[in-house]
Amino acid sequence: MQESMNRIIFHVDMDGFFSAVEVREKPELKGMPVVVGSDPKNGSGRGVVSTCSYEAREYGIRSGMPISKAYRLCPGAVFLPVNMKLYKEVSARIMDILRSFTNRFQQTSVDEAYLDVSGYVEDYESAAELAQSIKNEVVLKEGLTCSIGVAPNRVIAKIASDFKKPDGLTVVMPMDVDSFLSPLPAARIPGIGKKSVVILKEMGIEMIGDLAACDVQLLIERFGKFGLAIHQMAKGIDLSEVRERGEVKSISKEDTFDEDTADPEIIEKVLDSLADDVYHSLVKKKFLFRTVTLKVRFEDFSTYTRSKTLGACASNPDVIKRTIRELIREFMGRNKFRLLGVGVSKLEKLDKGQMKITDFL
Repeated sequence: MQESMNRIIFHVDMDGFFSAVEVREKPELKGMPVVVGSDPKNGSGRGVVSTCSYEAREYGIRSGMPISKAYRLCPGAVFLPVNMKLYKEVSARIMDILRSFTNRFQQTSVDEAYLDVSGYVEDYESAAELAQSIKNEVVLKEGLTCSIGVAPNRVIAKIASDFKKPDGLTVVMPMDVDSFLSPLPAARIPGIGKKSVVILKEMGIEMIGDLAACDVQLLIERFGKFGLAIHQMAKGIDLSEVRERGEVKSISKEDTFDEDTADPEIIEKVLDSLADDVYHSLVKKKFLFRTVTLKVRFEDFSTYTRSKTLGACASNPDVIKRTIRELIREFMGRNKFRLLGVGVSKLEKLDKGQMKITDFL
């Protein structure tokens, strides 16, 4: 792990973010099982849980779970619709707080971010103090708790942030990386989902230590390039940098299904949701786009991408959705989908007041 000996990375993860914001806005919900997501419709709803309070998790409810199952597990829970406008407003303020602690910052979702504080602290003791200061600041200004992982690289920091939730602070020093990772389930490695866990178990791999000790060629045979990636992560190796500044070449969003599906209605809803997320990022970053890209991964891990370049720059979300629907037709009916992704590229900065012909399409 020499590559990361001199780096100190934070992964900041808000605790049950959507539900925590709802409870903050409605104090009477404190201590109650709160589920944010689709309308359960008395157990017949078709949507999923976006997030839930830790009280709801005691009933076995989890993010990504079908809302109907969540209702069966706890019909007495408070079910609330997603209020993304509110969550993004709160998120923007929190991210401004985090940015104030370092100039090497990377937001990865509405409630997660990485900070490289290598040049701001001398050792892991002072890093822990800085992390606690960040936690205190977020509580003071927003009334919300977060969990922070402190480690030599991004992967370990992300795993560490989930180690003592909620309101946790976990520090993993370079000399402790192996002893920290080895006894943890392989599913703690980012990107390893339920399907991967089954395949790894068939290979005799259950813990991260097992994964690190496995012959990398066997992993590549089963998972392709992903096999090499998870082997490196299991050994605590991650060379990726924390970076937000610089030229943005593309914007994309992905979603891995909790259960593989070929249901056209579910697929269309997910693609529309991803297209909306991409569009909101475009608006925030003030970009136009010319190329739309679809990414699909089937249940056997085979992965494909298809792209279409438009005749002119666009910014209309309907353009993204129409193009994605064209691109997905090739893959419908072939197999069950594990993952879907939507992206845009060939970006151009939007000048103030600039109008695009595709805004009217």
